[in-house]
Amino acid sequence: MATTGSSSFKTLSKTLLRSFSSKSSHHNNHQQTHKFLEPNSFLGSWKSPNGPKDAEKKLAQLRRDYAKQVKDVRKEYIHEMELSRLEKLRKEEARKEAIRVANEERKRLKAEAAKVRAQERMIAEEEFRQTLLKERAEKLEYWRTTQKIHEGKKKEMNELLHRQSSMWIDERDLERTTLAGIVEITPL
Repeated sequence: MATTGSSSFKTLSKTLLRSFSSKSSHHNNHQQTHKFLEPNSFLGSWKSPNGPKDAEKKLAQLRRDYAKQVKDVRKEYIHEMELSRLEKLRKEEARKEAIRVANEERKRLKAEAAKVRAQERMIAEEEFRQTLLKERAEKLEYWRTTQKIHEGKKKEMNELLHRQSSMWIDERDLERTTLAGIVEITPL
């Protein structure tokens, strides 16, 4: 029996906890702040008819009124849906136009960047050509100066050879000149 007493205590404590939980307080708050609709004139307007024919007439009239109200509500709903569809179309067109404008802007910026890169590339190529031409001119100048130096040395060697060759003696005259040289050197 002690177990049934403790289980009922547990259920009671759970119930009390639930009553103090945030959900119930929200529910209570909602009940206090709820605003009710104004009373409808249709509710409570039915008066019991005098006979079956009267009841049939009233029922037919109620059905016609209801059908008319439903028709009006449907027309209003169709009109609202059409407005909503047109609004969605307008938003979709505006979104597509914004995307198109953004794409055109991106393409324009890309083309401008490509032009700038092409100009930079042309400038770099022109600088490279100028550097190559300058190096070629320097090499050509160096080659010319080395050729001049080489030709100058060649001329000097030729002049030296010409000067020395004027002192040379033919082989036929070599024996006679050596004897003459020897005779001149030795005293008798």
